[in-house]
Amino acid sequence: MVRNTGIDPLRGRPTPGLASTEEKIQRRKFDSLKRGIHRINDEAGMPYTIHLVGIGGAGTAVVARAMEQISSTTLEPVGARLNVLAIDIGDNEHLGAIRRQGARLEGPHSSVEVLQLDIPTNEDLSASFKRYPEHLQLEYPFSARASAFKPWIGSGEKIPPSGKPIPRAIAKAVYGRAYYDGDRPAAESIKRFTNGVTATPGESLVCVLFGLGGGTGSGIAVDVARHISNVRFGRRILVVGIGIAPCEGDAPEHCGGHLFPVLNELDCMSDETKNRGVVAACGDLYRNPFTAGFLLVPQQHVWGATENLQATHDRVDDELASLIASRNGANLWETMRLLNWVAAPSTQHSAARTPYGMRWIHVFAFADAKGGPLALHADLPKKMGLRPTYRPEFIEARIASKDDDKKKETAELLDRAFGPSIHASLAAGGRTDSVQFVLPQLSKDDLNLFAEARMAYDQQTQQEKLRGHSWLLEQGVMLCEPSTTVDSMAGASLWGSQNWIKVPYLAVRGDAPLSTPVSIAAG
Repeated sequence: MVRNTGIDPLRGRPTPGLASTEEKIQRRKFDSLKRGIHRINDEAGMPYTIHLVGIGGAGTAVVARAMEQISSTTLEPVGARLNVLAIDIGDNEHLGAIRRQGARLEGPHSSVEVLQLDIPTNEDLSASFKRYPEHLQLEYPFSARASAFKPWIGSGEKIPPSGKPIPRAIAKAVYGRAYYDGDRPAAESIKRFTNGVTATPGESLVCVLFGLGGGTGSGIAVDVARHISNVRFGRRILVVGIGIAPCEGDAPEHCGGHLFPVLNELDCMSDETKNRGVVAACGDLYRNPFTAGFLLVPQQHVWGATENLQATHDRVDDELASLIASRNGANLWETMRLLNWVAAPSTQHSAARTPYGMRWIHVFAFADAKGGPLALHADLPKKMGLRPTYRPEFIEARIASKDDDKKKETAELLDRAFGPSIHASLAAGGRTDSVQFVLPQLSKDDLNLFAEARMAYDQQTQQEKLRGHSWLLEQGVMLCEPSTTVDSMAGASLWGSQNWIKVPYLAVRGDAPLSTPVSIAAG
């Protein structure tokens, strides 16, 4: 039924008979967008206050590229700070690049640390697991689950050697040992990083970057984000999660069924309703750590244009690095303000944001500004892996050109491709030859990736499904399986316990059918 009250989508003006509170909020949002209240004046001399946590190969690659684009003069102004923490299991080429860039940027306004985790022996890991109940009891004093704890990895579990793909559940165990046991190198690194962020004058933004497909990145990130944001910051500092999705050209182990738990774990963090159901059972430290929201970065459209994996990764890394480093970080700050604060009154705490519910995903994307294989064509949403169910409320894109005719042309192309509720708007100050934009408020059901991962997950053995999980394993809960304790709920209890979460199983399964043939299958 067509409604004549609320918002005139093309002009952003109210029409007679405003019908609901939701429409009032929408009107304020559109009005704020048109007035540009999220803009940062370049002449204001904004100091650089963005801090980076790169996890796994994909996350550390972006951090290394972003550090290359940050000059030492960027960190000279009063109030400018850069704190970097890079974490991986074993070594990778990006860790060396981060060390070199850290030496180049060394000074009183920067702190760069690399945490290279060693793979423990089965004996060392078993010994660490024996002490886990004590560690959990210290972290969660009111949790009755610590005394019932049993390892989620058996003593006979084969741990992959250094350099080989590591399942998420094993990556979590390696990080847990480094965080809780012995000299606690992970806990000490996080303490130094968060102390540096807290000492930064003014307001800080922390970016936690990782690949959704990698076992190390996605397996460790959920705990690193929790320990940084909830334990150390008390959720007072803005933390944004940035997850890079795999493409068809990636290695088989970066695709497949484990992406179903990855997306559902992020869903149960970021969807307020689901997160309340987790917190009710697991405690406050399991509140959503991403206080500034979550950006998902697709690679599939780049792979389709290049059919070259290295070129795909290089383009994605360059675009993200540009978002982080350009204009002293103002591009990223404006993006966060646009997504989180555009409807918030000036008296509201800066970490307040529009509640997204099930539409918690914001997609960071880009295209070629001058046409070519990655142009703004009408089929770009399909190439990015978006289902036709999604239509954005608004799009603000960024280009390098200040030419009004070029802005108008680009806005029209975005309107034709994505059909936003109001005309797309353009801002200058972007990367040369690129159009960068964020699609706000998607649900997991708007992604073909989710439906494909669910199909691959359903074909896995129970052991493979367990190895694909990470978040909540120490709580004795396997999120993506039906509850063994409460009917119609999700979260199978491990260890023969009665552990539970208050999240409906059907909400975890999702509604999205496959709209295209499966292209990302289990390896």
